[in-house]
Amino acid sequence: MLSVIANQRHAARNRIAVMLSFYAGMRVGEIAHLKLGDVLDGDGRVKDQITLLAHYTKTAEARAVFVSGKLRRELERFLSCNTTTDRAAPFLVTQKATAFSANTLCQLFGQIYALAGIDGATSHSGRRWFITQLAHSGVSAKVIMTLAGHRHLSTTQRYIEVNDQMMKAAVEVL
Repeated sequence: MLSVIANQRHAARNRIAVMLSFYAGMRVGEIAHLKLGDVLDGDGRVKDQITLLAHYTKTAEARAVFVSGKLRRELERFLSCNTTTDRAAPFLVTQKATAFSANTLCQLFGQIYALAGIDGATSHSGRRWFITQLAHSGVSAKVIMTLAGHRHLSTTQRYIEVNDQMMKAAVEVL
């Protein structure tokens, strides 16, 4: 998928959109709402955590998105080409230099997955991967639920994918 993105016209923008989905578990609507000031501190450095304002989120509740080392490097790489210092400017812009809507960003993700030949992937696939990876790494369900911005553990559990290898490894622990 990243090699497909690398050959696209807006490769840096598309890559960071996908990275925010996979490495922060953000929904497309949350990514679309981001402003430059949400990601950068007053000194122009990438923040340790991005605060998603209540009107950015599906649940209308603010939440913190913690920036891992890997995501920080991706954000710094993307921002190294940024020319604006307007903290109110959209973090990601369309080819017409306007903010993305959630729908437009969702369509972009769909195009990327289709070009990469990944069947069944959606704009939520990165978020599902994020939650599944945390669960399979032994992170507490309560922590995952909070990071995902879910109100109920049952919602988080629906995101966690299981396969035969995982089940086999689980019983081998006994």
